[in-house]
Amino acid sequence: MAPYLLLVDDDPDVISTLSRVLTREGYEIGKASSGEEAWRAINTRRPELVVLDIMMPPGMDGLQLCRRIRADDRFIELLVLFLTAHGSVSDVVAGLDAGGDDYVPKPFELAELTARVRALLRRIQRDAAPEQLEMGGFRLDSLTYAVSANGHAIHLTATEHRLLRFLMDHVNQAMSPQRLLEGVWDYPPHSGDTDLVRAHIRNLRVKLEQVADASSFLRTVHGIGYMVVG
Repeated sequence: MAPYLLLVDDDPDVISTLSRVLTREGYEIGKASSGEEAWRAINTRRPELVVLDIMMPPGMDGLQLCRRIRADDRFIELLVLFLTAHGSVSDVVAGLDAGGDDYVPKPFELAELTARVRALLRRIQRDAAPEQLEMGGFRLDSLTYAVSANGHAIHLTATEHRLLRFLMDHVNQAMSPQRLLEGVWDYPPHSGDTDLVRAHIRNLRVKLEQVADASSFLRTVHGIGYMVVG
């Protein structure tokens, strides 16, 4: 069955172009022109991925919609690819802090956008096998996308899960942001935005600290990157 994608943008030209291109790629497409319409659509039929514009008409914008998705455990694995204003660092940071998995700046190259969609969906297929990893007092369950410690558990997003799993698979190895972009987000070498890594590391730390002291588990190696200590 073809993956089902929900496109959310108040610009009908953008929706039309994306729908045409992604349909040609073999995806099944749903459309919404506002945050409220998108939320109803997600609750009617859960997509694998939402392509979501940050700027929307008055009401629920893209950031608010993403936060609502992330607050609902039913959609913990739902991928969110933000469309952001070109060159707007604040949009990128806000989108990632709201729980976005990746972003593409407008105006975008269609080839770049379809490549990011393919990479995000490929990660879900590759990570489908259940697995538990335990080290440093933390247990990662890849079936439930939960991390637990001290008898408490918290759910991770799909990208937070993959990031932590990659670091735990490479325990005691310092990983540069570029290496993480390639290994976690499937970016080609020497491409991608290292702010993407920093934002997700920051969000992951916040979640880990909700169940245990993570300061000695997930470390910043200054001048190099990040490391999980086993």
